[in-house]
Amino acid sequence: MDLGAAGLNEQPFRTHGKPLSVILYASHRQALRRLEEVREVRDGLCLVQGPALSGKSTLVRAFVDSVAEDVAVAVVDARGLDTAQLLEAIVTGFGYVMEQSSVSEFLAMLRVFCLQQASSNEPPILIIENTQSLNPNALQVLCELAELNARAGSAIKIILVSDRSLTSVIQAPATKVIKKRLTHNLHMHPMTRLEATEFLYNKLRAAGSQSPESVFPVAICHELWQASGGWPGILDRVALLALSRADKLPVTARCIEHPALPRGTWAHAAHNDATEDTGSPPGLPELYVTHNGQTLSELCFDRHRFLIGRSQHNDIPISSNFVSRHHAMLVRNDGATFLMDLNSTNGTFVNSKRVSIQALIHEDIISIGNHRIKFSDPSATSRRTLEAVDVADTVIMKTLEDMRKLLTNENTQVIRTATENLPTSGI
Repeated sequence: MDLGAAGLNEQPFRTHGKPLSVILYASHRQALRRLEEVREVRDGLCLVQGPALSGKSTLVRAFVDSVAEDVAVAVVDARGLDTAQLLEAIVTGFGYVMEQSSVSEFLAMLRVFCLQQASSNEPPILIIENTQSLNPNALQVLCELAELNARAGSAIKIILVSDRSLTSVIQAPATKVIKKRLTHNLHMHPMTRLEATEFLYNKLRAAGSQSPESVFPVAICHELWQASGGWPGILDRVALLALSRADKLPVTARCIEHPALPRGTWAHAAHNDATEDTGSPPGLPELYVTHNGQTLSELCFDRHRFLIGRSQHNDIPISSNFVSRHHAMLVRNDGATFLMDLNSTNGTFVNSKRVSIQALIHEDIISIGNHRIKFSDPSATSRRTLEAVDVADTVIMKTLEDMRKLLTNENTQVIRTATENLPTSGI
């Protein structure tokens, strides 16, 4: 289909070069925060892993754009580079030109540069893409750079980006300095269905569409999400192909190709590695808030906890006299989701059973007053498995302490009562 016929001024789903618009979803936002933490820590060193088209390059671009102009940053693609070529690319990335130099000369130049930068300003940042392509000698050179120190701290911050899990790399004796300095070990995760729909619509709007749902109806967005596995680069390609195949709008399911999908790099990571920061299984839980059969909101569980109640200070505010000011709380811990009733007047129910604390599984229905919240997390399939998760007391207590501080700030307190079916307007 011609772009103009779809109401578009330009191609919304670019597969090469800088994207028309950058849409950061939950996994990207979390990864970006971790990279910013690496920048703030003097000895920062981070691994970023994810299959091809998982959004790593977009993440790196967003991070580089956030770095102050006076901080030296070099981004190097390691594909096809031997040790000397890698060092030359790093030197060039930092703004220097050295012709026909040896490995030792490049390395000496980098030592001087890093030490000068660390002493006068702050350590430079080196980002190596396609780290999985590095040969052992190049990895050893990186370890030598990682061992450089200035003013009791590392002289260079390093981010290693890979299409494969780097667990075996950091476990190798020859690269122990990488494991010693490791600040974060990240694995990219795909988008949820809701995030994929917003991703598609934002890109269509950026390309000039006044009515993105007329191009891809919500049901088609869900089909595209399923076909892509939620991986942003694959979603771009599947959406681009579907749009080109369509002879009229809206695009239909027959235009959607279903390619083979990659596995997340966390699937290959060592589970006994204490430094692994693999996060939750693919995607994040979704919450659907309804009242009398009407959907009021759809939320992605992209944070540590959700507070539910009548007060507008809650993450999920529910305007109802049958709901306490702070009624219940959802907490994520080690990939599991727990629902805690906060001593509400009328109680909190899961599948019509009143609970005080409950591990949730896929498609559980939470009842709070006359409102319902559907919990969607396809990875949470066994309540027995979830109940076996060891929820650390410190996690629960910290979350409850945060809630108590909020109550104090509002000059309110949760009042215990055994009555189930009375309004709670005074609470």
